[in-house]
Parts: sequence; structure tokens; C-alpha cells
Amino acid sequence: MHTRRIIGTVIVLFAFASCSKGSDNTNNEPRKVFYSWNQFVMGADLSYANIVESSGAVFKENNQQKDPFVILKNNGTNLVRVRLWHNPTWQQSLNGGKYYSNLPDVEQTIRRAKAQGMAVNLDIHYSDTWADPDHQDIPAAWKGLPLNTLADSVYNYTLATLQYLGAKNLAPEMVQVGNETNSGMLWPTGKTTTGWNGFATLLKAGIKAVRDFSNTSAIKPRIILHVAQLQTASNWAQQLQANGVTDYDVLGLSHYYKWTTVHDFSAITQGIANLRTISGKDVMVVETAFPFTNNNADSYNNIFWESTGTAEGFPFSPKGQYEYYKALTKAIIAGGGKGIMVWEPAWVSSRLNDGWGIGSSWENNAFFEFDGNIHQGIQFMTFDYGL
Repeated sequence: MHTRRIIGTVIVLFAFASCSKGSDNTNNEPRKVFYSWNQFVMGADLSYANIVESSGAVFKENNQQKDPFVILKNNGTNLVRVRLWHNPTWQQSLNGGKYYSNLPDVEQTIRRAKAQGMAVNLDIHYSDTWADPDHQDIPAAWKGLPLNTLADSVYNYTLATLQYLGAKNLAPEMVQVGNETNSGMLWPTGKTTTGWNGFATLLKAGIKAVRDFSNTSAIKPRIILHVAQLQTASNWAQQLQANGVTDYDVLGLSHYYKWTTVHDFSAITQGIANLRTISGKDVMVVETAFPFTNNNADSYNNIFWESTGTAEGFPFSPKGQYEYYKALTKAIIAGGGKGIMVWEPAWVSSRLNDGWGIGSSWENNAFFEFDGNIHQGIQFMTFDYGL
């Protein structure tokens, strides 16, 4: 009897030790790790989430309808990124008067994220519409302003936005001063093709506003400056430094396989390491995407569509998306990077009219199948990277 107890105890201890080291359950599934955003950002841009839900989208886990913020949180997402447009009046006639990416919509997104304990990256575009390497349209309300007055507008708008959110206990943990500002922002005044002085002046105004907000805020947002694609980032970072733009915390990258020339994962690792050396800042990929299918859920043509059904050596499948993100995350970590943010993984098909089409041009990049169920792709967020 005594001997049996000892043997039984040894068996139980052995089984417990095996489970702790390599699996969560008796099916030998990989151990899930949930990271804090301060440890490593596992982010998702959910800027469309409110409007697609109100346009009929349904999100599920195991065929059970759930809040998409809850689903993503429970699958490892620790930060929500959300874009802010200045005054997007062009949306007025598109969806029955419903707006997205304006301040009330952003407020709702941040409230939903924080209710789940997730951090927030507020991505300020400083435009009434999309800001990217090819478009940095100045808000209609600011057109014609001279540089110094425009810089004051950037400062006051940034500070007022943060104070508004802070008063509601919704201060973001991170703030992007500009979005994909490869050639500057607030064109033509801040366009870098005619020199960096205007752009640098505007960036410094936005940065000062965030720092001034931090002086009286319990949450002190980390400042991200954002450039698209690794092949342009080194020169861009050097220009920031040469023009006195040094008071920021994170150099943020967009990395999309369709538009990058840096495809090898070892080259991604080296590129991130080089940027850390050049800038002296943390580096994160703040936008990326990869398809889980080559199919469409609607008649709105997808942006990421390939004739082969594969890219970067990975198939367009939930497992392929998972493996791609896992490989990219490993490359980021190997280079000393501090995070990854997937762009709009909840932009599924719905009745949403975004001004270019009805439905989604991105649903094949989502974390959700066309029936609304979360799929394997998101599981890269809880992979054990040894951090």
C-alpha cells in the first residue's frame, strides 16, 4: 500500500512536469504564452471594428457569437491600434450618417480595448482621410496656414485630443505622431521633397503636445514615429536625427510583403537591428498583414490577391498565416524589436461602404473565417518565443 502511494505520486509528478514544460493538456498542444504589452506588443488595428459590427458583421469563437475585442484578448492580443482622422465629413452619405475613425468612434474603440485590459496605440493621421506614403492631405480646416500656425494647430489638436481622452480615463499608452510619413505630413507644407524643415517642425509640435500631456497624466504615452517599409527606413531615421527630431520612443515600421524589397527573414532581423543602432530607439512593426485565403467573401476586390495562392513561401491558409506571422515575429525578436501589430484583422465583409466599395477589400487577411469564426492565424500571438 505504501509502495503504491509512492509510485502513484511519482507518476503524478512526472505527468505534471511534462505538462508544465511542453503542453497545456494531454493532447500535447503547444504551451500558450500571454505577453504583456510592455514585454512584447502583440497588437491588432481594430479601427473598423465598430462600424463593421454596426453594419452586420458577426464574430464567433467555436461558433459562439462574441465581442471581437474579447475574442482577440483571449487569443493573446495585448494592444489595440486605432486611427484618428481630423474631420472625415466625406463619410456622411455612405452609411446612413454613421462615422468611423473620428473622435467619438475612436473613444468607443479605446473604451472597448481598455475594458478588456488591453493597451492602446492612438494613430493620429493629421488628415481628414487616409494618410500614407502617397497621400498626406492637410485637413480642410488647416489649409493655407503658414508653417508656424500649422505647427500650433498640430500642437493644440494633439493636446486637446489627449486631454479629452484622459478626462474619460481613456489615455492611450502609445501615440503615433503621423502615419506612414515617408515623405512628410500635412502636404505641401510638411512635404520632404522640398526639404525637411517643415516636416521636422510639425513632428516636434506633435511630440511636444504628447510630452506636455504626460506631465499631468498617470499614463505617459510612448511616442511612435512611423515609416513604411524597411528599404526606406534607414535613410528616414537618419534624416530625423539630422533635423533634430530625437525626442521619441519607438520607430514604427509598416512591413507588407507586397510592397517591401526586404523579404528574407534574416534581412528583416538585420534591418531592425540596424535601425535600433541608427535611431537609438525601440523598433516595432506597427502594420503588417498576410492572407489566410485567396478567395473573396463579397464583390469588393481584395487588395492582397495573388494568382499563385502563396507568398514568401507560405500558403494562403489559416495555418500559412499563422506560420508567416510566427516567422516574422521571430525575425523581429531576433533583431531586438519590441512588437508586431496586425492591420485590420477584424475588417470582415459586411454592409459597410468605405467609399471605394461595399464589404471589405481585406477580409482574406482577417483572423476570422468568412462564417465569422476565429481561425488558427491568430495563434502566433501565444506562441512561446522564449521571451
